[in-house]
Amino acid sequence: MKKRSELQEKDLQYIFHPCAQMKDFEENPPLVIQKGEGLYLIDEEGKRYMDCISSWWVNLFGHANRRINQVVMEQINNLEHVIFASFSHKPAIDLAEALVEVLPKGINKFLFADNGSSCIEMALKLSFQYHLQTGNPQKMKFISLENAYHGETIGALGVGDVDIFTQTYRPLIKEGRKVRVPYLDSRKSEEEFQKYEEECIQELRDLIESSHHEIACMIVEPMVQGAAGMLMYSANYLRQVRELTKKYNIHLIDDEIAMGFGRTGKMFACEHAGITPDIMCLAKGLSSGYYPIALVCITTDIFNAFYADYKEGKSFLHSHTYSGNPLGCRIAVEVLKIFKEENILAMVQEKGAYLQAKMEELFEGKDYVKSYRRIGMIGAIEIHEIPGQERVGRKIAALALEKGVLIRPIGNIVYFMPPYIITKEEINTMLQVCKESIEEYLKATKN
Repeated sequence: MKKRSELQEKDLQYIFHPCAQMKDFEENPPLVIQKGEGLYLIDEEGKRYMDCISSWWVNLFGHANRRINQVVMEQINNLEHVIFASFSHKPAIDLAEALVEVLPKGINKFLFADNGSSCIEMALKLSFQYHLQTGNPQKMKFISLENAYHGETIGALGVGDVDIFTQTYRPLIKEGRKVRVPYLDSRKSEEEFQKYEEECIQELRDLIESSHHEIACMIVEPMVQGAAGMLMYSANYLRQVRELTKKYNIHLIDDEIAMGFGRTGKMFACEHAGITPDIMCLAKGLSSGYYPIALVCITTDIFNAFYADYKEGKSFLHSHTYSGNPLGCRIAVEVLKIFKEENILAMVQEKGAYLQAKMEELFEGKDYVKSYRRIGMIGAIEIHEIPGQERVGRKIAALALEKGVLIRPIGNIVYFMPPYIITKEEINTMLQVCKESIEEYLKATKN
């Protein structure tokens, strides 16, 4: 057992960490991070770690980014918070105006929240209430994708499909309908994939045609399903989803919480399919990890369904204390300026192509690799099942962390989503450490 520092002892005395089994920390206590610096996290002993998951997918431009630090200091000395129910402020107005310029055309109204799960709850409630107030009260069911993840509040779990999050709470959950997804798989021939894709589309078509009168919305993670293991699917399927939902007066909710802001190589992942959803949910990269802020972005049509005299009872009564917080809004405005002024999307595309080439170089043909996949600045390596071995990805990630590289596991998968500032040399290091850690673990299991 590793000797614990005083701060680690206090952490374990008081803190219940998320998405972790606390008993695991008896052997490997949580690292206490003292400082962030660009790509790197620095612990209390001064050891540096490459943050190759952007600290849960949020940190786009590196820790302690000078541009963002500066606007935080300016804003905090001006206005730190104000009730947003009947007041406003320039950062929120500037953010809304800037987002209209980059979001799909037609998305032009905004509701503010403070985290992704709450954002999803708001979107689902908006869709239900819209149909209630426009003469379709029977539309109260939701469709989502198999293996979906949209957050961990009760409503969000109803449209999720990752058992580790949902199974305990099934008695509390109002389950939505789940549909199959045509996952991209290099082991399928083009003909096999087209058949598979058409089967998935036809199943969705059959469901919508038979049940559209009771379906309020369909929610998707566009192009990539993160918590399912970075599973990627075809843009054509997303186009077909949009056509069917539009035809039958079903809202399409586009959950860009993880995949928005350049992560897939486009500003928003739905752009791969060239579609405009009815509702978009934004969070994570919106503030580059600096502040909890989320947005529900909607069309004028949805907004108009709630615009009425108060006595008509059409108000949307869902609020958060930190809705529209000036600090979060001002940071998000700067994030959008950085995208534009530093040509970030071109950077992501160039480095993403390099990441793909290096993954092919290191992992193509390796007998222990079931598959590897990449889109934009997202990569995942899936290892074949090993009889008698559990939590394989976790053990590989632990070895990588000892080597100074933070990656994350999902089952037999390890993945990385580094900040966009990562250099090509650091991409080489990240992937080499992944390879060494996998092979070190496999060697140990054979001995």
